[in-house]
Amino acid sequence: MMQIKWMILLLLVTPYFGWGQAAPNWVNGQVVENGEDGKSEPLVGVNVYWAGTTIGTSSDEKGRFQLERNQQTNQLVFSYVGYKNDTLEVNSGELPRVVLSASVELADIEVVKRQKTTTVSMLNSIKVEQVGEKELLKAACCNLSESFETNPSIDVSFTDAVTGTRQIQMLGLAGPYVQMTRENIPDIRGLSSLYGLLFIPGTWIESIQLNKGTGSVANGYESIAGQINVELRKPEEAERLYLNLFANTESRLEANLNLAHRFKNGKWSTALLLHGKDNSSKLDHNHDGFMDMPIGDTYTLLNRWKYFGDDGLRFQAGVKGTTMNNQGGQVDFRPEDALTTNAWGMDLQIRRLEGWAKLGKVFEDFPWRSVGLQLAGNTHKQDSYFGLNSYNAKQESGYANFVYQSILSNTRHEFKTGISFQYDHYNEQLNDTTFNREEAVPGAYFEYTYLPSEKLSLVAGLRADYHNLFGAFITPRLHLRYAPFEQTVIRLAAGRGQRTASIISENSGVLASSRQLIIQGQDNGNPYGFGPEVAWNLGLNLTQKFLLDYREGSVSFDFYRTDFSKQVILDLEQSPQQALFYELNGDSYSNSFQAQFDYEVLTRLDARLAYRWYDVKTTYGDQLLQKPLQAAHRAFLNLGYESHSHWKFDYTLNWQGKKRIPSTSSNPEQYQLEDYSPDFFLMNAQISKTWNERFELYVGMENLANYKQPNPILASDQPFSPYFDSSLVWGPIFGRKTYFGLRYKLQ
Repeated sequence: MMQIKWMILLLLVTPYFGWGQAAPNWVNGQVVENGEDGKSEPLVGVNVYWAGTTIGTSSDEKGRFQLERNQQTNQLVFSYVGYKNDTLEVNSGELPRVVLSASVELADIEVVKRQKTTTVSMLNSIKVEQVGEKELLKAACCNLSESFETNPSIDVSFTDAVTGTRQIQMLGLAGPYVQMTRENIPDIRGLSSLYGLLFIPGTWIESIQLNKGTGSVANGYESIAGQINVELRKPEEAERLYLNLFANTESRLEANLNLAHRFKNGKWSTALLLHGKDNSSKLDHNHDGFMDMPIGDTYTLLNRWKYFGDDGLRFQAGVKGTTMNNQGGQVDFRPEDALTTNAWGMDLQIRRLEGWAKLGKVFEDFPWRSVGLQLAGNTHKQDSYFGLNSYNAKQESGYANFVYQSILSNTRHEFKTGISFQYDHYNEQLNDTTFNREEAVPGAYFEYTYLPSEKLSLVAGLRADYHNLFGAFITPRLHLRYAPFEQTVIRLAAGRGQRTASIISENSGVLASSRQLIIQGQDNGNPYGFGPEVAWNLGLNLTQKFLLDYREGSVSFDFYRTDFSKQVILDLEQSPQQALFYELNGDSYSNSFQAQFDYEVLTRLDARLAYRWYDVKTTYGDQLLQKPLQAAHRAFLNLGYESHSHWKFDYTLNWQGKKRIPSTSSNPEQYQLEDYSPDFFLMNAQISKTWNERFELYVGMENLANYKQPNPILASDQPFSPYFDSSLVWGPIFGRKTYFGLRYKLQ
């Protein structure tokens, strides 16, 4: 059966092209040596720095490096013990393989450089957390929604206790307020805001860039709480074969196969990424009559091509197809019971096809100048029902972005400018009500970067867009970096964000309840009768790095405030039998503070300790209330140890404070909940062992203490009563889970 599904998916996938943007202001490359057999071997820990400066980096376990350009010089020095130094003149963003030659014959010498799994550049005007592949391997990490278990900046929770859908939060705001991009192309948005996180397997991800607050105007106007950019494995660098097999005690099985090929001419490369997931057992550990997790399957395929020309020409294109089928609800539910009161059931089917491409030109004689074009498109179709609620929807989207970057007079003054176009067509049907909308947004932007010295940098951007429904609007953004000392950086960020709320798909958890959905929009031709959501974000952060007892560490403090001037409110406060949608009439804001400490406390033992405080309030009716189902306080600890013999041990502890629960006081006593949840701890751990850098076995356990929210489904014994609600989830809905798997890589 699985082979038939793969064949059908392959037949559906056809080339779908778009065009890309120019290379960023970074230099990438790989450092190797020629082995005795004539094959190139990567060099780990090579010092790469700009001539005449102390600004540099080190190559990773694959010999790769990434370094931000320096305005004073384009001479890049490569230094490694036992090898001759090499200096190259950098005239593009991509270097060919740099081959170092041994200066003397050395025997039995091992050079070890431990690369941090998560790093923050001290040079970038925007604070960006670079989450590497090793960080992602610290947990099961089977898809993007599960990739943040060891990151204290992101919250992950469930939308409800029936569908098993995970959602993320940043700065105390829901995931749709975070702009999600794939290699700087808008990706997860609209109908895919929740389920799209499931369609990016962890083994496909090379790295994740995460920044809080507003981002660059070149990436659009939708970023409010922050931006998460996912970099997939590059075919020119990826392993020829990468196999990952995963299973857990909840009958979840997954398989991922990555294949890459580089053609002999050295210019073309391609990759084929395959993913399959299956849940086949109906489990009901808490004996409430409902399945703990839906059964079903998911299959995803991606094929991409890349071209690197000798004349600075860069091209890539890719296509991705996904199919998902999930069924959940009461254990006794059968498909023929759909939309009847015989038994409560849920069925979710998604078909998604997307394509993209990039075309860029870097002028090798003028390395600061480049031009590029991006095009992307997708179609997303969902057919579903939740109990007696039927929801079917389709989204078709297209995106184009043309960008040109260069300098003004000298490299202290850089700029990036371009034009973009975003198109979306939605067709949604909720029971007997249809919601159609078409959005077309052409826009233009200009971003100026000022680099007067190594201590100070500024990025100021301005967008002008015209929305066919909401009219013209301006998006200003500012990022300021000041480094009073070599290891100290202070950053300031401010800007505006705007988006259109897809209120049903973004809040699909309320469909898994008996609440009546009441949409109090106006008859004005706008989506659901509402205007856009608009917010201003202001952020300040301090990063201090240090060296203590010959080991590196850092401490950081972040504070962000988000103020909404326009917002669509989901109100669960007025009645436990209703879910009201209306436009904000009052205050709505989020204050977020986070302190984080990273240090190698013992040799090869890394610790990450963080505390976070949220003050998130919204006006519901005429009351300013704390956002429900969110902890104001959270503490976090992650410990990671790697031995010389390639044993790895990882442990994560999360403490979450109490959370306010929407009032259920008007329900019968047996269907009432407390006003606040208790605080609780969550613990995860994993052990892995690697042999010959090819074969790895791993075993882990989630929720070691087996803590669960009691009765996560309200009125589970009466699912068709007015009191049934599975959306009031404040804690874990699964108990202790053990997983195990293997990884095999062939270079």
